[in-house]
Amino acid sequence: MKTDIRALSSQELRDIIVGIKQPAFRAKQISQWLWQKAAHSFDDMTNLPKSLRQYLHDNFAINHVRIAHQQHSNDGTIKLGFQLHDNHIVEGVLIPADGRMTACVSSQVGCSLACKFCATGFLPRKRNLNADEIFDQVVFINQLALKHFQLPLTNIVYMGMGEPMLNYKNVVQSTHYICSPEGLHMSPKRITVSTAGIAKMIKKLADDETRFNLALSLHAANDEKRNQIMAINNSNSLVVLKEALQYYYQKLKRKVTYEYIVFQNFNDSIADAQELAQFCKVIPCKVNLIEYNNVLGVTLTNTSEDKLDRFQRYLEAKGITVTVRRSRGKDIDAACGQLANKNA
Repeated sequence: MKTDIRALSSQELRDIIVGIKQPAFRAKQISQWLWQKAAHSFDDMTNLPKSLRQYLHDNFAINHVRIAHQQHSNDGTIKLGFQLHDNHIVEGVLIPADGRMTACVSSQVGCSLACKFCATGFLPRKRNLNADEIFDQVVFINQLALKHFQLPLTNIVYMGMGEPMLNYKNVVQSTHYICSPEGLHMSPKRITVSTAGIAKMIKKLADDETRFNLALSLHAANDEKRNQIMAINNSNSLVVLKEALQYYYQKLKRKVTYEYIVFQNFNDSIADAQELAQFCKVIPCKVNLIEYNNVLGVTLTNTSEDKLDRFQRYLEAKGITVTVRRSRGKDIDAACGQLANKNA
Protein backbone atom coordinates (compact mmCIF):
# COMPACT_ATOMS: atom_id res chain seq x y z
CA MET A 1 0.00 0.00 0.00
CA LYS A 2 1.29 3.43 -0.93
CA THR A 3 2.04 5.97 1.79
CA ASP A 4 -0.40 8.86 2.12
CA ILE A 5 1.89 11.76 1.28
CA ARG A 6 -0.21 14.21 3.29
CA ALA A 7 0.45 12.17 6.42
CA LEU A 8 4.12 13.17 6.23
CA SER A 9 5.49 16.11 8.17
CA SER A 10 7.30 18.88 6.30
CA GLN A 11 10.62 17.54 7.57
CA GLU A 12 9.81 13.96 6.57
CA LEU A 13 8.87 15.09 3.07
CA ARG A 14 12.04 17.17 2.79
CA ASP A 15 14.20 14.23 3.90
CA ILE A 16 12.64 11.99 1.26
CA ILE A 17 13.15 14.53 -1.51
CA VAL A 18 16.77 15.20 -0.56
CA GLY A 19 17.31 11.44 -0.21
CA ILE A 20 16.46 10.89 -3.88
CA LYS A 21 18.94 13.60 -4.92
CA GLN A 22 16.34 16.28 -5.64
CA PRO A 23 16.86 19.87 -4.45
CA ALA A 24 15.21 20.61 -1.10
CA PHE A 25 13.00 23.36 -2.53
CA ARG A 26 11.02 20.68 -4.37
CA ALA A 27 9.55 19.61 -1.02
CA LYS A 28 8.13 23.10 -0.52
CA GLN A 29 6.68 23.06 -4.02
CA ILE A 30 4.99 19.73 -3.31
CA SER A 31 3.58 21.08 -0.03
CA GLN A 32 2.17 24.10 -1.85
CA TRP A 33 0.38 21.81 -4.29
CA LEU A 34 -1.00 19.66 -1.48
CA TRP A 35 -2.14 22.37 0.93
CA GLN A 36 -2.43 25.74 -0.86
CA LYS A 37 -3.81 24.37 -4.12
CA ALA A 38 -5.41 21.20 -2.71
CA ALA A 39 -4.14 19.11 -5.65
CA HIS A 40 -5.67 15.65 -5.99
CA SER A 41 -3.13 14.28 -8.46
CA PHE A 42 0.64 14.37 -8.84
CA ASP A 43 0.06 15.07 -12.54
CA ASP A 44 -1.31 18.48 -11.53
CA MET A 45 2.08 19.48 -10.09
CA THR A 46 3.28 20.96 -13.33
CA ASN A 47 6.31 22.84 -11.95
CA LEU A 48 7.91 19.54 -10.89
CA PRO A 49 10.11 17.52 -13.25
CA LYS A 50 8.23 14.69 -14.92
CA SER A 51 10.61 12.16 -13.37
CA LEU A 52 9.80 13.44 -9.86
CA ARG A 53 6.07 13.33 -10.55
CA GLN A 54 6.46 9.73 -11.68
CA TYR A 55 8.41 8.88 -8.52
CA LEU A 56 5.67 10.40 -6.37
CA HIS A 57 2.99 8.55 -8.31
CA ASP A 58 4.79 5.22 -7.90
CA ASN A 59 5.44 5.56 -4.18
CA PHE A 60 2.75 7.77 -2.66
CA ALA A 61 -0.99 8.40 -2.69
CA ILE A 62 -3.13 11.48 -2.13
CA ASN A 63 -6.06 9.99 -0.22
CA HIS A 64 -8.42 12.87 -0.90
CA VAL A 65 -12.10 12.63 -0.08
CA ARG A 66 -14.77 12.50 -2.75
CA ILE A 67 -18.30 13.84 -2.76
CA ALA A 68 -20.63 10.84 -2.59
CA HIS A 69 -23.85 12.85 -2.51
CA GLN A 70 -25.20 16.32 -1.85
CA GLN A 71 -28.59 17.70 -0.86
CA HIS A 72 -29.88 21.26 -1.10
CA SER A 73 -32.25 22.68 1.48
CA ASN A 74 -35.00 25.20 0.77
CA ASP A 75 -33.10 27.68 2.98
CA GLY A 76 -29.88 27.39 0.95
CA THR A 77 -28.09 24.95 3.26
CA ILE A 78 -26.14 22.25 1.41
CA LYS A 79 -25.32 18.88 2.98
CA LEU A 80 -22.49 16.79 1.58
CA GLY A 81 -21.66 13.14 2.02
CA PHE A 82 -17.89 12.73 1.84
CA GLN A 83 -16.54 9.35 0.81
CA LEU A 84 -13.18 8.55 2.40
CA HIS A 85 -10.45 6.47 0.78
CA ASP A 86 -11.63 3.36 2.68
CA ASN A 87 -15.26 3.99 1.59
CA HIS A 88 -16.54 5.24 4.94
CA ILE A 89 -18.91 8.19 4.66
CA VAL A 90 -19.02 11.33 6.81
CA GLU A 91 -21.20 14.38 6.36
CA GLY A 92 -20.43 18.09 6.23
CA VAL A 93 -22.65 21.11 5.77
CA LEU A 94 -22.47 24.54 4.14
CA ILE A 95 -24.63 26.95 6.13
CA PRO A 96 -25.32 30.34 4.49
CA ALA A 97 -26.87 32.65 7.08
CA ASP A 98 -26.72 36.28 8.21
CA GLY A 99 -24.07 37.20 5.65
CA ARG A 100 -21.79 34.37 6.76
CA MET A 101 -20.71 31.21 4.97
CA THR A 102 -20.11 28.54 7.61
CA ALA A 103 -18.64 25.08 7.05
CA CYS A 104 -19.66 22.44 9.58
CA VAL A 105 -17.16 19.57 9.38
CA SER A 106 -16.87 16.09 10.88
CA SER A 107 -13.92 14.72 12.85
CA GLN A 108 -14.83 11.04 13.28
CA VAL A 109 -16.67 8.29 11.41
CA GLY A 110 -19.55 7.86 13.83
CA CYS A 111 -19.23 8.74 17.51
CA SER A 112 -18.61 6.92 20.78
CA LEU A 113 -20.36 9.33 23.15
CA ALA A 114 -23.99 8.35 22.44
CA CYS A 115 -25.61 11.63 23.52
CA LYS A 116 -29.33 10.93 23.77
CA PHE A 117 -30.43 13.76 21.46
CA CYS A 118 -27.92 13.35 18.62
CA ALA A 119 -28.43 11.20 15.51
CA THR A 120 -24.69 10.63 15.13
CA GLY A 121 -24.65 9.19 18.66
CA PHE A 122 -26.64 6.22 17.39
CA LEU A 123 -23.83 5.34 14.98
CA PRO A 124 -20.85 3.26 16.14
CA ARG A 125 -17.48 5.00 15.98
CA LYS A 126 -15.50 3.40 13.17
CA ARG A 127 -12.35 5.54 13.20
CA ASN A 128 -10.89 9.01 13.53
CA LEU A 129 -10.51 11.21 10.48
CA ASN A 130 -7.01 12.15 9.40
CA ALA A 131 -6.10 15.84 9.38
CA ASP A 132 -6.11 15.91 5.57
CA GLU A 133 -9.62 14.41 5.47
CA ILE A 134 -10.90 17.23 7.66
CA PHE A 135 -8.98 19.73 5.51
CA ASP A 136 -10.60 18.32 2.35
CA GLN A 137 -14.08 18.91 3.75
CA VAL A 138 -13.25 22.59 4.19
CA VAL A 139 -11.85 22.84 0.65
CA PHE A 140 -14.95 21.28 -0.93
CA ILE A 141 -17.39 23.32 1.15
CA ASN A 142 -15.51 26.51 0.30
CA GLN A 143 -15.77 25.63 -3.41
CA LEU A 144 -19.53 25.21 -3.01
CA ALA A 145 -19.84 28.58 -1.26
CA LEU A 146 -18.01 30.25 -4.13
CA LYS A 147 -20.05 28.38 -6.76
CA HIS A 148 -23.51 28.93 -5.32
CA PHE A 149 -23.15 32.20 -3.40
CA GLN A 150 -20.04 33.83 -4.88
CA LEU A 151 -18.67 34.15 -1.35
CA PRO A 152 -15.80 32.35 0.39
CA LEU A 153 -16.13 30.65 3.75
CA THR A 154 -16.18 33.03 6.70
CA ASN A 155 -16.40 30.46 9.51
CA ILE A 156 -15.57 26.82 10.21
CA VAL A 157 -17.18 24.86 13.03
CA TYR A 158 -16.10 21.39 14.14
CA MET A 159 -19.64 20.41 15.03
CA GLY A 160 -20.33 17.61 12.58
CA MET A 161 -20.02 13.90 13.23
CA GLY A 162 -17.81 12.79 16.12
CA GLU A 163 -16.18 14.27 19.23
CA PRO A 164 -13.24 16.46 18.14
CA MET A 165 -11.38 16.15 21.43
CA LEU A 166 -11.24 12.37 21.03
CA ASN A 167 -9.36 12.99 17.78
CA TYR A 168 -7.22 15.73 19.25
CA LYS A 169 -4.01 15.40 17.23
CA ASN A 170 -5.69 15.31 13.83
CA VAL A 171 -8.15 18.07 14.67
CA VAL A 172 -5.42 20.45 15.81
CA GLN A 173 -3.23 19.52 12.84
CA SER A 174 -6.11 20.20 10.45
CA THR A 175 -6.51 23.71 11.88
CA HIS A 176 -2.82 24.28 11.22
CA TYR A 177 -3.27 23.40 7.54
CA ILE A 178 -6.35 25.60 7.32
CA CYS A 179 -4.72 28.60 9.02
CA SER A 180 -1.13 28.35 7.82
CA PRO A 181 0.16 30.70 5.08
CA GLU A 182 1.35 27.46 3.46
CA GLY A 183 -2.27 26.22 3.56
CA LEU A 184 -5.60 28.06 3.23
CA HIS A 185 -4.41 31.02 5.36
CA MET A 186 -7.70 31.48 7.24
CA SER A 187 -7.73 33.20 10.60
CA PRO A 188 -8.00 30.89 13.64
CA LYS A 189 -10.54 33.38 14.99
CA ARG A 190 -12.88 32.05 12.32
CA ILE A 191 -12.65 28.48 13.62
CA THR A 192 -14.67 27.02 16.51
CA VAL A 193 -14.03 23.54 17.85
CA SER A 194 -16.87 22.06 19.89
CA THR A 195 -16.58 19.44 22.61
CA ALA A 196 -19.12 17.53 24.68
CA GLY A 197 -16.73 18.06 27.60
CA ILE A 198 -13.45 16.14 27.69
CA ALA A 199 -11.84 18.00 30.57
CA LYS A 200 -8.24 16.81 30.17
CA MET A 201 -8.27 17.79 26.49
CA ILE A 202 -9.64 21.25 27.29
CA LYS A 203 -6.56 21.66 29.47
CA LYS A 204 -4.36 20.39 26.66
CA LEU A 205 -5.82 23.03 24.33
CA ALA A 206 -4.55 25.59 26.82
CA ASP A 207 -1.14 23.95 27.24
CA ASP A 208 -0.71 23.81 23.46
CA GLU A 209 -1.70 27.48 23.17
CA THR A 210 -4.23 26.79 20.44
CA ARG A 211 -5.63 29.88 18.77
CA PHE A 212 -9.07 28.78 17.61
CA ASN A 213 -12.29 29.24 19.59
CA LEU A 214 -13.74 26.65 21.97
CA ALA A 215 -17.39 25.74 22.41
CA LEU A 216 -18.75 23.44 25.11
CA SER A 217 -21.93 21.46 24.47
CA LEU A 218 -23.50 22.02 27.87
CA HIS A 219 -27.29 21.53 27.47
CA ALA A 220 -27.86 21.33 31.23
CA ALA A 221 -26.17 23.11 34.11
CA ASN A 222 -26.73 20.46 36.74
CA ASP A 223 -25.22 16.99 36.83
CA GLU A 224 -28.47 15.09 37.30
CA LYS A 225 -30.01 16.37 34.08
CA ARG A 226 -26.77 16.34 32.11
CA ASN A 227 -26.17 12.72 33.10
CA GLN A 228 -29.56 11.80 31.62
CA ILE A 229 -28.72 13.06 28.13
CA MET A 230 -24.90 13.01 27.98
CA ALA A 231 -23.12 9.92 29.31
CA ILE A 232 -19.79 11.75 29.15
CA ASN A 233 -20.91 13.76 32.19
CA ASN A 234 -20.51 10.69 34.40
CA SER A 235 -16.73 10.92 33.99
CA ASN A 236 -16.52 14.66 33.25
CA SER A 237 -18.90 16.24 35.73
CA LEU A 238 -19.64 19.95 35.88
CA VAL A 239 -17.20 20.38 38.76
CA VAL A 240 -14.46 18.75 36.69
CA LEU A 241 -15.37 20.85 33.65
CA LYS A 242 -15.38 24.06 35.70
CA GLU A 243 -11.81 23.41 36.82
CA ALA A 244 -10.72 22.65 33.24
CA LEU A 245 -12.42 25.78 31.90
CA GLN A 246 -10.78 27.95 34.55
CA TYR A 247 -7.41 26.46 33.61
CA TYR A 248 -8.14 27.15 29.94
CA TYR A 249 -9.13 30.77 30.54
CA GLN A 250 -6.24 31.43 32.91
CA LYS A 251 -3.78 30.34 30.21
CA LEU A 252 -5.41 31.74 27.06
CA LYS A 253 -7.68 34.58 28.30
CA ARG A 254 -10.26 33.55 25.71
CA LYS A 255 -14.03 33.41 26.13
CA VAL A 256 -15.80 30.08 25.73
CA THR A 257 -19.18 29.57 24.09
CA TYR A 258 -21.72 27.36 25.84
CA GLU A 259 -24.09 25.54 23.52
CA TYR A 260 -27.46 24.87 25.08
CA ILE A 261 -30.23 23.03 23.25
CA VAL A 262 -33.51 24.07 24.87
CA PHE A 263 -35.74 21.00 25.32
CA GLN A 264 -39.44 21.18 26.12
CA ASN A 265 -40.11 20.59 29.84
CA PHE A 266 -36.60 19.31 30.46
CA ASN A 267 -34.15 22.23 30.67
CA ASP A 268 -36.28 25.22 29.67
CA SER A 269 -37.55 26.56 33.02
CA ILE A 270 -36.43 29.71 34.79
CA ALA A 271 -34.83 27.47 37.42
CA ASP A 272 -32.74 25.93 34.61
CA ALA A 273 -31.85 29.41 33.40
CA GLN A 274 -30.73 30.31 36.92
CA GLU A 275 -28.42 27.28 37.02
CA LEU A 276 -27.00 28.19 33.62
CA ALA A 277 -26.44 31.81 34.71
CA GLN A 278 -24.57 30.52 37.75
CA PHE A 279 -22.36 28.32 35.56
CA CYS A 280 -21.65 31.32 33.34
CA LYS A 281 -19.86 32.95 36.27
CA VAL A 282 -17.03 30.38 36.03
CA ILE A 283 -15.20 32.24 33.23
CA PRO A 284 -16.12 34.94 30.69
CA CYS A 285 -18.45 33.33 28.16
CA LYS A 286 -21.35 33.67 25.81
CA VAL A 287 -24.33 31.37 25.30
CA ASN A 288 -25.85 29.97 22.13
CA LEU A 289 -29.42 28.80 22.67
CA ILE A 290 -30.12 26.16 20.03
CA GLU A 291 -33.39 24.91 18.62
CA TYR A 292 -33.75 21.15 18.86
CA ASN A 293 -34.10 19.25 15.61
CA ASN A 294 -36.13 16.07 15.81
CA VAL A 295 -34.25 12.78 15.57
CA LEU A 296 -36.01 9.48 14.92
CA GLY A 297 -36.41 7.47 18.12
CA VAL A 298 -35.78 10.44 20.45
CA THR A 299 -38.61 11.62 22.70
CA LEU A 300 -37.06 15.01 23.47
CA THR A 301 -38.72 17.92 21.66
CA ASN A 302 -38.02 21.58 21.05
CA THR A 303 -39.27 24.09 23.61
CA SER A 304 -41.99 26.61 22.81
CA GLU A 305 -41.21 30.10 21.55
CA ASP A 306 -42.57 31.77 24.69
CA LYS A 307 -40.42 29.62 26.99
CA LEU A 308 -37.36 30.20 24.80
CA ASP A 309 -38.01 33.93 24.91
CA ARG A 310 -38.35 33.95 28.71
CA PHE A 311 -35.19 31.86 29.05
CA GLN A 312 -33.24 34.26 26.83
CA ARG A 313 -34.51 37.37 28.59
CA TYR A 314 -33.59 35.97 32.01
CA LEU A 315 -29.98 35.34 30.92
CA GLU A 316 -29.67 38.74 29.27
CA ALA A 317 -30.97 40.40 32.43
CA LYS A 318 -28.01 38.78 34.20
CA GLY A 319 -25.62 40.46 31.74
CA ILE A 320 -24.93 37.31 29.70
CA THR A 321 -24.44 37.58 25.94
CA VAL A 322 -27.02 35.28 24.33
CA THR A 323 -27.65 34.30 20.72
CA VAL A 324 -30.53 32.13 19.56
CA ARG A 325 -29.34 29.80 16.81
CA ARG A 326 -32.19 29.02 14.45
CA SER A 327 -32.11 25.67 12.68
CA ARG A 328 -30.92 25.50 9.10
CA GLY A 329 -31.32 22.59 6.72
CA LYS A 330 -33.92 20.67 8.74
CA ASP A 331 -35.71 19.51 5.58
CA ILE A 332 -32.59 17.57 4.50
CA ASP A 333 -31.54 16.40 7.99
CA ALA A 334 -28.59 18.78 7.94
CA ALA A 335 -29.40 20.72 11.10
CA CYS A 336 -27.59 20.45 14.42
CA GLY A 337 -27.64 16.87 15.73
CA GLN A 338 -29.17 15.36 12.59
CA LEU A 339 -26.09 14.04 10.72
CA ALA A 340 -26.53 10.29 10.44
CA ASN A 341 -25.54 9.18 6.91
CA LYS A 342 -29.10 8.37 5.87
CA ASN A 343 -28.01 8.49 2.24
CA ALA A 344 -24.90 6.38 2.69
